[in-house]
Amino acid sequence: MAEKANSYDSSQIQVLEGLEPVRKRPGMYIGSTGYDGLHHLIKEIADNSIDEAIAGYATKIVITILNDGGVRVDDNGRGIPVDLHPKTHLSTLETVLTVLHAGGKFGDGGYKVSSGLHGVGSSVVNALSTHMVAEVYRDGKINHIEFDLGKTEKPLEVIGKTDKQGTSITFYPDPTIFKETTTFDYKWVASYARHQAYLTKGILISVNDERTGEKESFYFEGGIKSYVKRLNNGKEVLSDDIFYVEKQIEDSEVEIAVQYNDSFAETMKPFANNVLTPDGGMHVVGFRTALNRTINDYARKNGLLKEKEDNLTGDDIKEGLTAVILVKLPDPQFEGQTKNKLGNPEVRGYVDKVMSEYFGYYLEENPQIAKKIVSKATLAARARKAARAARDNVIRKGAFEGLNLPSKLADCSSRSREECELFIVEGNSAAGSAKEGRNPQIQAILPLRGKVLNTERARLDKMLANQELVSLIKGLGVGIGEQFNLDGLRYDKIVFMTDADVDGLHIATLLMTFFFRYMPQVIETGHVYLAKPPLFGLIKGTGNTRKIDYVYDEVALEKKINEKIEERKKAGVKIDESQERFKQAGYTAQQRFKGLGEMDAKQLWETTMDPENRILVQVHIDDAEKADAVFTKLMGDQVDLRKNFIQSGAASVKLDDLDF
Repeated sequence: MAEKANSYDSSQIQVLEGLEPVRKRPGMYIGSTGYDGLHHLIKEIADNSIDEAIAGYATKIVITILNDGGVRVDDNGRGIPVDLHPKTHLSTLETVLTVLHAGGKFGDGGYKVSSGLHGVGSSVVNALSTHMVAEVYRDGKINHIEFDLGKTEKPLEVIGKTDKQGTSITFYPDPTIFKETTTFDYKWVASYARHQAYLTKGILISVNDERTGEKESFYFEGGIKSYVKRLNNGKEVLSDDIFYVEKQIEDSEVEIAVQYNDSFAETMKPFANNVLTPDGGMHVVGFRTALNRTINDYARKNGLLKEKEDNLTGDDIKEGLTAVILVKLPDPQFEGQTKNKLGNPEVRGYVDKVMSEYFGYYLEENPQIAKKIVSKATLAARARKAARAARDNVIRKGAFEGLNLPSKLADCSSRSREECELFIVEGNSAAGSAKEGRNPQIQAILPLRGKVLNTERARLDKMLANQELVSLIKGLGVGIGEQFNLDGLRYDKIVFMTDADVDGLHIATLLMTFFFRYMPQVIETGHVYLAKPPLFGLIKGTGNTRKIDYVYDEVALEKKINEKIEERKKAGVKIDESQERFKQAGYTAQQRFKGLGEMDAKQLWETTMDPENRILVQVHIDDAEKADAVFTKLMGDQVDLRKNFIQSGAASVKLDDLDF
């Protein structure tokens, strides 16, 4: 890394603007005032401690979720300066916590590299907290200050002596701002800490939850090499060896770890100053350019590609690739406040140079690994050509206009995507009821025959030979592979409607695997849903007076019956204990729906399709890495992994845990 700063004092803290707008428009500064915005507060505080670690001054960070609803972040860094700031005439600590964009990341000497350069800072957390307490352990003194709603409540004072060094920040989110929730999610905090520990090798990050007693500590001497190993956990790797390089160029640093597995998917994790950039950017462009050129050059030089053969494409080479790219630079130019993409043009050249040189050495020194990588990419190239031929046969332009749609699709009449829904229905019987009971203007029905192909272990050419998946692809209108285009999506909601049993859940999982592996953008943009059909119908009366109460699982069934029995008792009705419980509750019959096909069109509409009454569960990808690991275990070809996963969790699973 670049040379450490020689000093850290008030002259390195620059003030850019005031704090007043934050409480009026919090979403502008933290993205939202819901779950994500709440947890962003932790990130803003903890990132400051991470910056101390990146700079080489902190070795330990502790994040504690407190019993009283707050969060405390402690580090053993240098401690925020407490001397008088020349511009604000307040202590530097008070300035950092009360003035927007005041921090050691804007000066010339505070931090050479920072993860939070474009972040909103501790002052925003202060403004959005009912109370904040800061303590700085520096020069043998304990410096203490407190704030309410971003304003100083107890001025800075020395409250004791200490031999510690570092900073401790405690804050309590304001419930008038975070109306949805002020309850912190331990899993989110632990996931954040784990990732930061991977990206900052040699730092210990601990997470404590006083509410439950849960504790975890993360320390990875291998840094991003350990991260790649974790990402490939459960997958068959081409070699146990992981390519790794760390190199400083100019005032920036490039760190790359690469390992191939035998899957057909790519796992790419690009970071800039420890910030994930999911949309890539110049560091990813440089990496891909170098990777493609280096592998093709090696293949040509060693006769692994024939003279008349085309070069391997980027799509061929990325099959089975797991890579973590971490660049650290003094002035990262992120596109947008969300930092999804890195724009610095010079980084492209830095990464290209490092990757080309050192990955080239790696291939030359490891010919067996190199041959496996080239062989896998060559097979991918053949499959790509076969898939292109198959795709040309089954996918035609104009699907958005309703041309060449699958014959089994009962389409809706509306052409406004925003109101259209596609129900993917298990079985012809249920599909028949769905077609009859639907709203044909906005609801389309696509029946599935049996279980679709498991796409976890299938390349695109094999998928396009599967008629069920071809019908789905054509019906959606987005294409697939190289021709995928989300703008062509014909339906706002894509609803999996399967039986509420094990087979139905399996079909839903197969469909989810397909979307997760080949169309993740459709899930990420919120278009995928699971229908929740009822398991039971409680029938009261007969003929024209017949009424059905629908319930969705055994727990809800018991609750409903108990409620009705209590109501009848309070009304003075004598309960015959010898009767079946549903009759004690005043029902004439109890029906269990073994499948969607047992419902007639009216029942299916009332329970599962009517927007006024139905229950739809929207599918989100909260943690792509965990999702990837679960799909690998459940749908991959390593039986022992799946068996162990099932056996280890079976004893603790309750019926309602399996309920969508």
